[in-house]
Amino acid sequence: MTAALTGANAALNAYRAAAQGQPGGTAAAVNPTDGFGAMLERAMEGAVDAARNADTTSVQAMTGQAGVTDVVLAVSRAELALQTTVALRDRVVSAYQDIMRMPI
Repeated sequence: MTAALTGANAALNAYRAAAQGQPGGTAAAVNPTDGFGAMLERAMEGAVDAARNADTTSVQAMTGQAGVTDVVLAVSRAELALQTTVALRDRVVSAYQDIMRMPI
C-alpha cells in the first residue's frame, strides 16, 4: 500500500510540475497531513481544469484569439492530466487488490 501511495504522490507531483510549466518535473511535495481523499480530489480538479482549458483554447484558436502553439500546449497538458489520472486510478486499484488478497 505504501508503494502505491508513493507512486501516486510521484504521479501527482509530476502532473503539478507539468501543469505549472516547471522543467524537470519538480513541484512542491504533497502535504503528508492532507488526507488521501483530499489529494485525489485535487488531482481530479486539476485534470478537469486542464481539459476545460484545452477546450477553451481550441475555441479561441478557431476564432483567431489563440495560436496553434497555445492549442498544442493546452491539449498536451490535458493529455498529461488524463494519463496521470489513469495511472493514479491503476495504482489505487492495484493497492486495493493487494489488500483484498491479504490473509486474515
